Amino acid sequence: MAPAPIFPVKVGHIDDVQELRKAKPTTIPERFVRDLTERPTMATALSSATDIPIINFSKLIKGNPDEFHSEILNLTTACEQWGFFQVINHEIDLSLLESIEKVAKDFFMLPLEEKQKYPMAPGTVQGYGQAFVFSENQKLDWCNMFALGVEPHCIRNPKLWPAEPAEFSQTLENYSSRVRKLCENLLKYIAMSLGLKGDVFEKMFGVAVQAVRMNYYPPCSRPDLVLGLSPHSDGSALTVLQQGKGSSVGLQILKNNTWVPVQPIANALVVNIGDTMEVLTNGRYKSVEHRAVTHREKDRLSIATFYAPDYETELGPMPELLDENNLCKYRRYNHGEYSKHYVTNKLQGKKTLDFAKIEIDYST
Repeated sequence: MAPAPIFPVKVGHIDDVQELRKAKPTTIPERFVRDLTERPTMATALSSATDIPIINFSKLIKGNPDEFHSEILNLTTACEQWGFFQVINHEIDLSLLESIEKVAKDFFMLPLEEKQKYPMAPGTVQGYGQAFVFSENQKLDWCNMFALGVEPHCIRNPKLWPAEPAEFSQTLENYSSRVRKLCENLLKYIAMSLGLKGDVFEKMFGVAVQAVRMNYYPPCSRPDLVLGLSPHSDGSALTVLQQGKGSSVGLQILKNNTWVPVQPIANALVVNIGDTMEVLTNGRYKSVEHRAVTHREKDRLSIATFYAPDYETELGPMPELLDENNLCKYRRYNHGEYSKHYVTNKLQGKKTLDFAKIEIDYST
């Protein structure tokens, strides 16, 4: 979570969607109603949840050589062709998944005045409210967010860590520690899938930045008019998403220009490639545009963990992945600089990645 912008941000009045839901308005406030071109249509249903790749983490950690090799190939395909996959047998205790889900839901169910003690200031991405809002006429997402910087400790804002629920902070500490270990391991295997040394990303990233964002999507009487979360790619290296049990199907990814729903698998975690990994792999593993939609009757909870290099890290395509047939597509830059660019722009597909792209002249 990069520093806040230095310019003043005027966002206008932002309705709290949970309070709107309680009031049951006959019409959706105009700021939430999307333009015709942005409104969600019925997404293409996949034949089964298994169409989105599934990675069996236990085969990577403790499988026999044949199982390990097979799962590395699966991981390669998942990263190259999808940029999204679901991880099963991830070795995070299911009781911990239940605990983090409970404290997140309990926080969102607090009275509004209690949640507003931890406000997300305009132009920032920590606290309770709506992130990525930078103008008074910008369309809003049908979502309440609560976001916190976790690691390293210098990015934390202790005033935003809630006193209620009482077990919130300790549960988040325990959960984040386990997810961090999962990210470290996944990056090791992703490096191997690229033919690189397993510790290359660990050495490059320094003290990796880790942040969590909890998202609560109340039911919406007109899900055809709103979006739960605007289309975007993540600025991270990896994002790990926990989808709440019993929640409506809300996550959709853009695959071959079609919005495809991600059907939750019980106890699995959804992992996606972020912009940082796209740059490092020179586009071999691409970040993928995704969004959230709402449901007329069901609410939805999700918990996203973002894992990225230290802000001081210089990033660019890795020389080992470049040759005369794979020319450099992205410039080198400071990761903190990109993070600030990312959080000070509204969510707009993969537009923020233009920051790093360079034009290649194939005529010479």
